[in-house]
Amino acid sequence: MTGRRGRILLAVTVAAAVAVPVGLALRPGGPPTPTASAPTTTPTTTDAPGVIVPGRPGEPAATRNAQEVRAPGTPRYNTPDVWFVRMMIPHHQQTLQMAELAPDRAASTQVTAIAARIRGTQGPEIGLLRGWLDARGLAATEPGHDHGRMPGMQSPEAIRQLTDARGVAFDRLFVQLMTAHHTGAVTMATQLLSAGADQQLNEFANAVATEQTVEIARLRALV
Repeated sequence: MTGRRGRILLAVTVAAAVAVPVGLALRPGGPPTPTASAPTTTPTTTDAPGVIVPGRPGEPAATRNAQEVRAPGTPRYNTPDVWFVRMMIPHHQQTLQMAELAPDRAASTQVTAIAARIRGTQGPEIGLLRGWLDARGLAATEPGHDHGRMPGMQSPEAIRQLTDARGVAFDRLFVQLMTAHHTGAVTMATQLLSAGADQQLNEFANAVATEQTVEIARLRALV
């Protein structure tokens, strides 16, 4: 009887162990059936995509690990950057001065169109350059600097002659002066590309060199 009673006691114990969780699951308000959660994965630095870092003009871009690329801090600039901005503002202003004479004096519609394009481009660029200086707390001018010695700058006498000219004479002189003026701007921009440190100005100078080279070709085609 001892062996039989032992087997009966074991069966009752197993049945009770199974019945308890079943009863809890069926009882109203009982604990919900747990669901399996999706395993979480932690990305590793080796899985992060590379970041393409542009190089300076003429240099190839480089691919670097994302962890090595930090958010940009205070923009870097150097003395050539500051000189370029301070020179380019009056340089652009004289360009606008010449371009604003065209509507009332030019005989060629092509000259008038080029002058209008210059006014639409270089006016906003002056605002950009002034904003660059303001953001860094820099003055717009350098005491004692002679703007007349900048590449392409025209003398007061040349501007007076252009102001007095009309018709075909104006067109011819406008093309001559503006071609020289644009050539000077390209020279200044090209010099900055090899000496400047500010990325924004680097892009600006590259755009100036490219766009004004195209404009020079348009002007020469009118001769």
